[in-house]
Amino acid sequence: MAAELLPASDDHNADQRCQRPPEQPPPAPLRSDSPPVSHHCMDIAHCHLDGNADAVEFCPHESFDNILAACTYTLQEGDQPRRTGSISLFDVDADSSRLSLIHRVQTAGIFDIKWSPFGATVGPLLAQAGADGYVRVHKLESCSDESQVPGNSLLEVSDEQVSSSMCLCIDWNPSATSLAVGLSDGSVSIISFLESQLSISRDWKAHDFELWAASFDIQQPQLVYTGSDDCKFSCWDMRDEPNFAFQNRKAHTMGICCITKSPSDPYTLLTGSYDEHLRVWDVRSIAKPVHETSISLGGGVWRIKYHPSVPDLVLTACMHNGFAVVKVKDDKAEVLETYNKHGSLAYGADWQRGCLGRKNNVIATCSFYDRLLRVWKPEGDIQE
Repeated sequence: MAAELLPASDDHNADQRCQRPPEQPPPAPLRSDSPPVSHHCMDIAHCHLDGNADAVEFCPHESFDNILAACTYTLQEGDQPRRTGSISLFDVDADSSRLSLIHRVQTAGIFDIKWSPFGATVGPLLAQAGADGYVRVHKLESCSDESQVPGNSLLEVSDEQVSSSMCLCIDWNPSATSLAVGLSDGSVSIISFLESQLSISRDWKAHDFELWAASFDIQQPQLVYTGSDDCKFSCWDMRDEPNFAFQNRKAHTMGICCITKSPSDPYTLLTGSYDEHLRVWDVRSIAKPVHETSISLGGGVWRIKYHPSVPDLVLTACMHNGFAVVKVKDDKAEVLETYNKHGSLAYGADWQRGCLGRKNNVIATCSFYDRLLRVWKPEGDIQE
């Protein structure tokens, strides 16, 4: 997305920068040179959004697991270019093949959205990282209308201008009291969210170039992981001033797109990169993480999402090569299924949570230039 969404800049620093995709590539057909696995998945529903689609998130909160949020980023070119966006809420029912638009909010262009985690003391909140440098938090509400769908409206409860640079990624801490935000100038900001108010608690220059990945450690939320176009994978300890816990400069041969900690294994962490590899890390020794294994997915690994109830299963968005369901177990990773029914860059992907105690394999995915949102299920039987 760096290539598609950001203007060319800092070209005089190209010799310092890790290899990265060329600026503004034309839309390309998806490649199919990933490992030969089944991709006869079951399609449920699809629709087109009102802008270039870059993220989808199912609400993880009980009673609202039918709610899907999708966001867009569209560059309006001209003498005065504008970055516009939207958040759309959908009611999803896989059993009846329903994908119904129930609410839409027009905003500045959005790079990332995240629901507050289930288990926090607050109800469903949706945070957005905006191209205008703002972080906004919306509350999911139920308004009286003909739809009778719980959680059919978003109400903005707070906003904060984080920077004059663009906000590229966002993540909640487990208690939903803080947000980590990555910025286009390589900085990271930690934003407190207390009594429905956002405020910057600390920020620092973490990387040399665009910072596409910033995430809290689920089990140790005093740790924040960051990754950037400079190919550096870093961890920061927030207990005092932000201090390096570690920095790896060698493992990724191109920029880092995403970092995801396993919710069930405190020692496993995954990174995705433009170099097309999903990497598995053992962070048992936080000062010296061990790169255990990697797997090529045939396209830049833009997003990684763990299955909500199957510990070793992840969903990946692979830019020019569609989507893949990958099993990550110990020091092994294998592709179980791929999905190539999008006609453009694969950016957004998420699992539906489902009712408590009931496994759910419904997936939502979105692609950029064709503005396509799809809901589907993997064909294979996913074992617990």
